[in-house]
Amino acid sequence: MSIPLSLSGKVALITGGSRGIGAATVRMFTNAGAKVVFSYRKARSEAEALVKDCGAATCLAIASNLDTPQAAKALVAETVKHFGRLDILVANHGVWPVEDVPIERMSDEQWRSTLSVNLDGVFGLVKHAVAQMKQQPRKGSAAGHIVLISSTSGQRGEAFHCDYSASKGALISMVKGLSTELASDGIYVNSVAPGWVDTDMSRGALEDPKGGEEIRRTIPLGRVGKPEEIAAPVLFLCTEHASFITGEVFNVNGGAVLAG
Repeated sequence: MSIPLSLSGKVALITGGSRGIGAATVRMFTNAGAKVVFSYRKARSEAEALVKDCGAATCLAIASNLDTPQAAKALVAETVKHFGRLDILVANHGVWPVEDVPIERMSDEQWRSTLSVNLDGVFGLVKHAVAQMKQQPRKGSAAGHIVLISSTSGQRGEAFHCDYSASKGALISMVKGLSTELASDGIYVNSVAPGWVDTDMSRGALEDPKGGEEIRRTIPLGRVGKPEEIAAPVLFLCTEHASFITGEVFNVNGGAVLAG
């Protein structure tokens, strides 16, 4: 007996959706029956190709630099304007400065830039998505689903990347607090925390002869993840099959970080 992971009739907003984990999530969501708005920052050609593949009737790409709560508000408003409602938010966008930077040499500008995108933008998305979810009629038993994409770096830290680790750790804390705050409203809040995944953002580190080999040694399964292997748990958490799961951090890292 097959058990479909259906999102039929739902509208989702997925940030950072043009490539990597975001694009895989957009494809899975549209295949599951959802209408999807996704944001992108620079990858216009990839975004347009993804809309063409998924179908313009069910998929819309919006260019957005999500480094302020105000930009997030505009993106939520555009989603509702286009599809009439918002049932699911997947905050996937983010930056990871590639260069190792010791804390005493990290510039104020890098710290502020990383947190503005990875944290301030997510705050704005959640704030305005929740407001919309609370005021619209429900479709099904849940009023809404929110999934924040964190990282193993947010759980165990990452030397020379304290800005990134701080931002991703903050998302986990947001999930813990918001899941309790919003449970009575029927809004589910969870996180998916990937380890190393083969994406454009991480490819430079993974292809480094020495560094890439060292990364793979830390993963018990002996390889890095695929974007689809992160998108699938995100999809699951937004379906009726996850109706008793909120406030959780879903670790998808090949066994590299075993967090309870």
